[in-house]
Order: sequence, then structure tokens, then C-alpha cells
Amino acid sequence: MVDKVLLVTGGGRGIGAAICRLAARDGWDVAINYAARPEPAEEVAAAVRAAGRKAVTIPGDVADQEAVVKIFDQAEQALGKLSGVVVNAGIVNKAAPLVDIPIAEIRRVIDVDLLGAIWTAREAVVRMAKSRGGQGGVIVNISSMAAIFCGAGGFAPYGIAKIGVDALTEGLGKDIAHEGIRICGLRPGLIDTDIQHDTGIEKRLERFGPTVPMGRPGTADEVAEAAIWLLSEKASYVTATTFNVSGGR
Repeated sequence: MVDKVLLVTGGGRGIGAAICRLAARDGWDVAINYAARPEPAEEVAAAVRAAGRKAVTIPGDVADQEAVVKIFDQAEQALGKLSGVVVNAGIVNKAAPLVDIPIAEIRRVIDVDLLGAIWTAREAVVRMAKSRGGQGGVIVNISSMAAIFCGAGGFAPYGIAKIGVDALTEGLGKDIAHEGIRICGLRPGLIDTDIQHDTGIEKRLERFGPTVPMGRPGTADEVAEAAIWLLSEKASYVTATTFNVSGGR
């Protein structure tokens, strides 16, 4: 039986943190990557351990391909071979017309949200592919409904990056299905996490929550439950596809 060892990038907050906690509930040992702030990641690790599973926190910027390799190295050294990877690390630009967003901010969003996803998924395949001595596994890419809306409303860089993540899920998922690896994606909608504060839109949840067909924002746990299902054998015939978790948007 393959050990349940999971790496979650950006696992110290929001959706990533919820996935780590629920994964521990379902028997996963968890490597929690974070970019800058160790304290929230350590709190998540404590919750994983309290659930009876192993946890390790690993710093690293997913926009740096060499750093991604080191993240994987440290995860496997601490917990063993990975059988699941959640590509979750991401940032959002402050809402503004594209022409008013600083070039450096555009580049950073693309570097973290798109290239970071590519580097992480690529390294996961290197480790998991059966033709390379791996044991197979599951990759879950966290996209966004911004991909469907193409970033309209001031989020062009973010939307463009997430469109790329959706393409990565489908294209790579089809290419490596024979390697014993499933690649699936989730598009969260308006979710009550602290990333909402990074948009620069005051009271965004209160303003836009009522416009969701279900009449409210979603929670990180609601997205995490979908991710845990995709990681499980219950989703064994699901790959190269992305699901909306968006309250009907």
C-alpha cells in the first residue's frame, strides 16, 4: 500500500491550510510549504500532528524553479515519497485596469501563479512518474473562477495566470495519464480567506457575496473537501479536468 504523503504549496493560510488540516483527518502526512511567514505554517503543522499525522514546514518561493526542487527534496527527506501534491501557492494583484498595474506586479503574479504551478507540477511528475521509478500519485491544481471570467474586474494578470493553470491541468493530465498520475483542478469562487484583503477592494465579501447564486461566499473547508476527494481513490477515474467550487457562479 502506498503511503499517504502530501505536499501543499502555500499551505500556511487560507485554502492551503484547510487542505492540510483535512488531509491529516483523512490519514495523510503533510509537508507544508510557505513563502515568507513561518508562524501560520507552524500552526497548521501543529494541527496536523494533533490529528495523529506527521508534519513538516518548508520555506520556499515556488516562482524559483530551483527552490521548488529543494522543497520537494526536503519534503521527501522528512516524510518519504510523495503520493499527492496540491499546487496551491498563489497571490493576487490589487484590482486595477491592466494599464495601471505596475509591470513588476504583473510579472510577480505570473511568476508565482503560473510559472510556480508549472515548476511544481513538473517536479511532481519527475518524482511520481512510474517510468522514472515513481509510484504514481495525484496532483491537484488550485485555479480560480477568475480563469472563467478571464480576470475581468481588475484582475487580468491573475485571470491570465489561472487560465494557464487550467491548461496545465488538462494538457499535462492527458499526457501523463499512463504514468499512474492523475492531475485535477479546482476553481474556487468567492471564498472567505485573507487573500480577499490583498485585492484592495474594501469589504469585498460583503459586497459580492449576495451576487453569488447561493447568496454567500464559500469557506476554505468547502474547497478543501473537494481537494481531499480528488486526492482519494474515490476519484480514481478523474483526471485532466477542473471543477468549479463557486456557489453556482
